[in-house]
Amino acid sequence: MRYSAAMAANRSGASRRTKWDAPSTTARRAPHPASIRRCLAVIPTSGATPPVTTSTSTPPDVRLRTRSGHGGVGMTSPCRTSSGSASCCARAQAGSSLGSERRAFIDREAEFEVSGNYGRTVGVVSASRTGRALIELLRPFPALRVLLYDPYVTADEAAELGVEPVTLPELMSRSDVVTLQTPLLPETVGLIDAALLARMPDGATLINTARGPVVDAEALERELVGGRISAVLHVTDPEPLPASSPLYDLPNVLLTPHIAGSMGTELRRMGDMAAADLARYVRSAPRRIRSPGSRGTHRRREASSDDERSGTVPGRTAC
Repeated sequence: MRYSAAMAANRSGASRRTKWDAPSTTARRAPHPASIRRCLAVIPTSGATPPVTTSTSTPPDVRLRTRSGHGGVGMTSPCRTSSGSASCCARAQAGSSLGSERRAFIDREAEFEVSGNYGRTVGVVSASRTGRALIELLRPFPALRVLLYDPYVTADEAAELGVEPVTLPELMSRSDVVTLQTPLLPETVGLIDAALLARMPDGATLINTARGPVVDAEALERELVGGRISAVLHVTDPEPLPASSPLYDLPNVLLTPHIAGSMGTELRRMGDMAAADLARYVRSAPRRIRSPGSRGTHRRREASSDDERSGTVPGRTAC
């Protein structure tokens, strides 16, 4: 594409450079249209490239135009394919913290070699209210494969949710991330035991936003101390953990206080919901709940024994 010549010309002038020490691309510095007429594809990958490509500078016979990154070049028809990159929030926050502490260059490929969720498999344990809400949040990411273990979800319901129903051992073996959304019931105490934890692939992550006793605490501690897997624990057993617990200091463990739904204005939401339930009781109206449906819609239905078993009744939810 003769782009190296254009880059060399850029460097010879007083141009503003990107954080990678490369010159910023402007319309004046962009490759000459004639130089890309023989190209099958134009694929800029930098997230700092301003939108300079137009239908004039990109001939119609260039069959593929794409971009990656948040600020990639916006290509034009006839064949536009946009692929944005989703933020890895937890890793980004970790990187920000590391930069703040070290105040020096950070090699992202070395420090965060396995970060990112492209092409990953997420295993959701229980299609509870929070489980279904999570599945909906994952729906916009087609590169994520979502597995579900819930003995009360039929094949048709799984298809509607857009997940692959599997057994619990298979979910633990295939998932890069296992997220627990099951309610605490007699049959779910110790559900995730040592044998299931041992099935998790090396480098996998266990997320527990359900209840601490759902996981065998001693077995989980052994796995985490060994460093084979990581964990994000919103709940623990016991809760809170004793001050002597090794989990506080492990680099592969993120502990968060069990107050995700009970902070700030969310407390008002809880009060409003309680008042609304009381009003329905006074009117002798059936208690109604909302659960996420497919394609961003919601289904309204009465609570049933099936809801109770799968954790979809308020008060028996996972979070």
